[in-house]
Amino acid sequence: MPGAGTLGCVSREGVTPQSEDFSAWYNELVIQAELVDRGPVRGTMVIRPYGYRMWELLQADLDGRIKEGGHDNACFPMFIPESYFKREAEHVEGFSPELAVVTHAGGKELEEPLVVRPTSETVIGEYMAKWIESHRDLPLLLNQWANVVRWEMRPRMFLRTTEFLWQEGHTAHADEDDAMRETMWALDAYAGVARELAAIPVIEGEKTASERFAGAVRTYTIEGMMRDGRALQSGTSHYLGTNFAKAFDITYQDEDGKLVHAHTTSWGLSTRMIGAVIMTHGDDKGLVLPPRIAPYQVVIVPIGRDDAAERTGAAARDLAGELKRAGVRVHVDDRPQLRPGYKFNEWELRGVPVRLEIGPRDLDGGVVTLARRLGDQGKEQIPLDRAAELLPGILEDFQAFLYDRAERFRDEHIATIESWDDFPAQVSMGWARVFHCGRIECEDAIKADTAATPRCIPLEAPEEQGVCFRCGEPSAYGKRILFGRSY
Repeated sequence: MPGAGTLGCVSREGVTPQSEDFSAWYNELVIQAELVDRGPVRGTMVIRPYGYRMWELLQADLDGRIKEGGHDNACFPMFIPESYFKREAEHVEGFSPELAVVTHAGGKELEEPLVVRPTSETVIGEYMAKWIESHRDLPLLLNQWANVVRWEMRPRMFLRTTEFLWQEGHTAHADEDDAMRETMWALDAYAGVARELAAIPVIEGEKTASERFAGAVRTYTIEGMMRDGRALQSGTSHYLGTNFAKAFDITYQDEDGKLVHAHTTSWGLSTRMIGAVIMTHGDDKGLVLPPRIAPYQVVIVPIGRDDAAERTGAAARDLAGELKRAGVRVHVDDRPQLRPGYKFNEWELRGVPVRLEIGPRDLDGGVVTLARRLGDQGKEQIPLDRAAELLPGILEDFQAFLYDRAERFRDEHIATIESWDDFPAQVSMGWARVFHCGRIECEDAIKADTAATPRCIPLEAPEEQGVCFRCGEPSAYGKRILFGRSY
């Protein structure tokens, strides 16, 4: 991986403790750990090699799931005629404040302004209408890996940037049932990536009406809890009904020869997931990366000077070769100008799951010293000749440890709340499980008083009846929903 671990110039100032200012901790860490740099335009980011490798690992896993689901990748233009957005009124109203619009090109004013892609329902809808004629053309299952632009008022690296990377799935179906199966398939795929790769115990649920994607009939989400108790919407899947099909005339002939509108879906997961990993697992020392998403799962630091350095360096390189053959992503940090302690701190800051140290005494004893990024065991020694055999299992154990730790934290910070009096304190440190009336004016009042919003109606929540914790009106959802502050 070019550039990663070669600069030797990571700041030694440390980062602001989470308990002091979680936002400052995050903003400092993404820079100091060399994940990103600030872009030349406000709100943009340069994703550095270490951060981009994390995205590549996520992308490869999710792309495999998408292809296994029968979807084909395609690529659509990033410039979209402004008139396309005006065809679906709710969609254009929802996105208007975030649109970047090109009005001049080639030295003159354009006849029609062009929107820089914020999402692709409109342009893909135009081509679905051209490509779909018969029920035999359905379902049409498309996916696109792309960059998009949304003019954020309060940008934050990975979480809300003016330009970001994502995938967006767009599908067309014969009826609601098939489209809903697709919507839920995508949600489950995202939950799998979050749980299995990012070690984030997300909750799957449906968004309330006020939180739906602009133009959607139903929106589903995976919600993760960050270490400050706030929620992060980490992936969404939308059943669009026939709204976009009617706007773009996406029709097909059914088996009886009747012309009917298709039912469409869209779903997306972005580089925001990297921000979720940082805020779910990181601590005051820096990043804590789940092994399956870590650019380097193991870093080997040879220790010694002069002849000892040659000996331990050779042993480190030999071990790295064995680990690579065992499928482990490994890096040897043999920079001669830096002390071992500096290297230890740097790789701790950058979240490497396992560090191996090889000194002359280790070699004499036929062992290597192992240190995990988290855990109470401290350092331990393992046989050098068995390290390549043992490390894959050690990494899997660390992956499971991080998931369990995050799940315990989440569960400890969710409470069932019955009354308004108890609500503000709960959402100041976690999520509240409540009955709610579903009225938008009630949601708005709760947000104004506490900054908390409805995160989702959990799919696995039991059926229950009750009255709204704030206004006393009957619950609208037949189950408790989750409220919390969010990013």
